[in-house]
Amino acid sequence: MSHPYDELTPDRVVACMEAVGYRCDLRLLALNSYENRVYQVGLEDSEPVVVKFYRPERWSNAQIQEEHDYAGELADHGVSVVAPSPLDGRTLHEVEQFRFSVFPRRGGHPPELDNFDHLLMLGRTLGRIHRIGAAQPFEYRPAIALDDRLTDNRQFLLTQFVPSDLKPAFESVSRDCENELKALMTDYRPEHQIRLHGDCHVGNILWRDDVFHFVDLDDCVAGPAIQDLWMFLNGDRHQQELQLAELIAGYEEFNDFDPAQLKWVEALRTLRIMRHATWLARRWDDPAFPKAFPWFGQDRFWSDHILELREQLAAMREPTLRLL
Repeated sequence: MSHPYDELTPDRVVACMEAVGYRCDLRLLALNSYENRVYQVGLEDSEPVVVKFYRPERWSNAQIQEEHDYAGELADHGVSVVAPSPLDGRTLHEVEQFRFSVFPRRGGHPPELDNFDHLLMLGRTLGRIHRIGAAQPFEYRPAIALDDRLTDNRQFLLTQFVPSDLKPAFESVSRDCENELKALMTDYRPEHQIRLHGDCHVGNILWRDDVFHFVDLDDCVAGPAIQDLWMFLNGDRHQQELQLAELIAGYEEFNDFDPAQLKWVEALRTLRIMRHATWLARRWDDPAFPKAFPWFGQDRFWSDHILELREQLAAMREPTLRLL
């Protein structure tokens, strides 16, 4: 079965770039990305740039442009966000069936989550991002919704991917997890939703020159502030509470934090785990996915996934993390 990205050859990448005015020197390096296709492209008489080709039919042009506008707004307020570079006033380009954007290349390394100074600085930056994000709503980008196809996704996995001997266990624990996370977030309301980074993990943050540079707002959504904070929490309960204290101390230098959202941490973690498995399944027709994730679909994967969901079910039933 053919896939739209099959047509995105190195020659086509260069042709798309040159069609909108860039002069390439034919140096091309594919970067680690699966949802989209991302390349470092060398330019004549200029620094190399990073080019992102958007997955067809995932986002509308209006949604992509809103992502770009949000990144530009953050940058205008002094937040170090790697925003797309405009060319003739446009940041979203379209050549034939391909939509793409060009970004400056930025180096660095991920933050160290066992470094409390890093956590304090991350909190400060996110406090600024969320203060700006709360100033106005998204018009086109989606919001985090708990009933967003969760039941349909479970059924899709059961019928097409989960091995038959593991189906009863998966069906039971995934249903229990869905019910538990919805119960935990019964008081989640539209008024809790602000503009977020949406995929705020260490792989999307670069530490360089004593500054954190936030990259890849491709998954920016509306949602609760804690969504951009919980992914920095790891380890046992005591470790997470110490990490949380540093994050929120930095955060509250620039923005108020509602501690009532702490009870949503494990529910949001569970939601991400469940959606990740479905994401792999629904992208399996993309040839890049079987190559990159050959273990997906094997019995061992589903056994581990079921165990992880059982652990999350227990975590959701634990007392809420304390803000020290």
